[in-house]
Amino acid sequence: MDLATYIPVFVTLLVIIDPVALAPMFVALTQGMTTRQRRAIAIRACLVAAALLTLFGLAGEAVLGFLGISMPAFRIAGGILLFLTALDMLFERRTARRQGQADTEQDDPSVFPLAIPLIAGPGAITTMILLTGQDANPLNTFAVHGVMGLVLLGVLAMFLLAGPLERLLGATGINVVTRLLGMLLAALSVQFIIDGMRDLQVI
Repeated sequence: MDLATYIPVFVTLLVIIDPVALAPMFVALTQGMTTRQRRAIAIRACLVAAALLTLFGLAGEAVLGFLGISMPAFRIAGGILLFLTALDMLFERRTARRQGQADTEQDDPSVFPLAIPLIAGPGAITTMILLTGQDANPLNTFAVHGVMGLVLLGVLAMFLLAGPLERLLGATGINVVTRLLGMLLAALSVQFIIDGMRDLQVI
């Protein structure tokens, strides 16, 4: 297995889930909690998100087949959705929306809004279906889920280091990182659209 093949997979999931942007949300949702409570919430949120993304990664294409939606069509639609997400990142709209979702705080925010929709949101679910649908080989499916697991470990690390990281980067640093990731996502989403059109023999 060529590891270089899965670097774009890692970058795509990293950009979509965006652990750095999630860190301030985690701080806001767990304000006033002890370190032990924050750790438990972080682990629970990542496990729930992993279960959801695994479910869609394994069964997403079957659901599409049941609905009569072809993978090329879904790839194009997914690329458009990811491109809109990139625009949100570039113009700070996604941060504002996530902050609004974070405002719906509950006693235990691990499932909602942390796992859903902040970690395993529509963009991440769409990306898992697209990435596993590119190659029906079980080895590819396993590798994509392995990469997803690595990204979620990154999310967990950001959650556990959220406080110091926020102080280190500051508002300006977080904005710069978010915009760089948005540019990468825009290019990757266009590639999804091109691949879908190529599969449909449009180009």
